[in-house]
Amino acid sequence: MSQNKNSSRGRQARNSKSSTPRNKKQNNTSSKSKGKKFGNPKDKNYRINPNSIKHFKKKPSKDSVEKKTSDGIRLNKYIANAGICSRREADMYISTGSASVNGKTITEMGYKVQPNDIVRFDGQLLTPEKKQYILLNKPKNYITTMDDERGRKTVMDLIANATKERVYPVGRLDRATTGLLLFTNDGEMTKKLTHPKHNVRKLYHATLDKKLKMSDLQKISENFVLEGKMVFVDKISYIENQPKTEIGIEIHSGRNRIVRKIFAHFGYHVVKLDRVVFAGLTKKNLPRGFYRTLTKQEVNYLKMI
Repeated sequence: MSQNKNSSRGRQARNSKSSTPRNKKQNNTSSKSKGKKFGNPKDKNYRINPNSIKHFKKKPSKDSVEKKTSDGIRLNKYIANAGICSRREADMYISTGSASVNGKTITEMGYKVQPNDIVRFDGQLLTPEKKQYILLNKPKNYITTMDDERGRKTVMDLIANATKERVYPVGRLDRATTGLLLFTNDGEMTKKLTHPKHNVRKLYHATLDKKLKMSDLQKISENFVLEGKMVFVDKISYIENQPKTEIGIEIHSGRNRIVRKIFAHFGYHVVKLDRVVFAGLTKKNLPRGFYRTLTKQEVNYLKMI
């Protein structure tokens, strides 16, 4: 009896015959390719021979070379960091030829100083210094200057051992005035704290030769002209539980001897004058004639003014 080709047994027989050599071929292929490290790129197990890879070093671009040579610190900032002046003032001095780098006068704005450069300002060698901030409770009979030709005592004598860096007083207090005086080599901060537009608070305790009349206190609290210029007094009041010769006065003007001149304008003489607050700094735990270094928090506060 012949087997029907269209029967299920016939179809299974045909499929078995046709599939056997194909599977065998595939098995042979996989066995050959198994364990191969390198071979046909179309093979899914293909891996590149690392010995055939060539390594090329990328040449630096022109822009990157220029960027590297442009590294450094701007000359105006370098001068400000040395405590000479603010950056804006440094730009003015640079334009007039006051600064030199490696013996060459520089008038170019934006010039950058490299680490090994020798910088001079008006012939004086400059070195970038660590910023220092020293607060002094100034006693009487010391003048606010770096040195005195007449040999009088200066505020620099009081802070001689405070720091190795050369610091400068921020503003000034006259010889008879006591109280807070800040020193720093931070030119930017000095500019900020001494410019009236920043409204830096200065509170004074004044002792007068006679009682201050209420009418005069009212006049002082209002705007008035002194020496041809308008005077602005932020606050003025009698000190609580003290005689009316004891006055508290707050101003932000930086004019020389301004507090004494204000009272003199109305017929009063200032017997004693003590600055008790400067830019938020106080005399707390700072005896007369002593100094201290500002805390990091105090420095950050001053920078935000």
